[in-house]
Amino acid sequence: MSKKPLILVTNDDGITAPGVRTLIDVMKTLGDVVVVAPDSPQSGMGHAITINSTLHLDKISTENDTIEEYSCSGTPADCVKLGIRQILERRPDLCVSGINHGSNSSINVIYSGTMSAVIEAGIEGIPAIGFSLCDYNWNANFDHCKSYVKAIAKNVLEQGLDHGTVLNVNFPNLEKKDMKGIKICRQAKANWEEEFDKRQTPYGKDYYWLTGKFINLDKGEDTDEWALENGYVSVVPVQFDLTAHHSIQHLNTWNFDEK
Repeated sequence: MSKKPLILVTNDDGITAPGVRTLIDVMKTLGDVVVVAPDSPQSGMGHAITINSTLHLDKISTENDTIEEYSCSGTPADCVKLGIRQILERRPDLCVSGINHGSNSSINVIYSGTMSAVIEAGIEGIPAIGFSLCDYNWNANFDHCKSYVKAIAKNVLEQGLDHGTVLNVNFPNLEKKDMKGIKICRQAKANWEEEFDKRQTPYGKDYYWLTGKFINLDKGEDTDEWALENGYVSVVPVQFDLTAHHSIQHLNTWNFDEK
């Protein structure tokens, strides 16, 4: 049995996406790689799981038969669940997701399929990292991300992560010579100012297309948005315990007695 780290690779852009191919190339220098990724794009799926229909897994042929790859009909979270429980013979030492075509900084982490896979692995107690490049182009150049991906993943394998914590890593869309390094950050306070573009089909039926613009409300220089705007790779430790612990004391002062 191999003593190399076992690394589960997934994404939300689909198993043929250039971003995940880049991630596979880096991960195979660090350990034994198994890929379980969606058979079609699953962006914006959040932490959706499949419960009302069947799931399918297909082993696919690759140029390098030393890496097992599976195409999954489900969501990124489904991919992680199936990978752990149906494919892998032992628990992975690391789960990585991406490299996403587009940003998952700030509030985008809530909607992200890339990060849902990471959080699912984290729930299972597996160290996990999500990688995203701030370039939505399908043919984006990921070369400048490789050394950073390897360095971050290597540190997680060697140092581990705090219980209940995963990493959200975003890369600015810059050439390698313009990259300034890595910043450990907090998630910026930002949101989408959304609108629905109302249109009509040729048959007169209304339909809607979601549009909007991203609004950064945070002026701090310790955020992921600041880091990305200033040429740094942002690394945000993310917890999946959504309890607002700071509110518990206040809520305990409320009177819940029926009148």
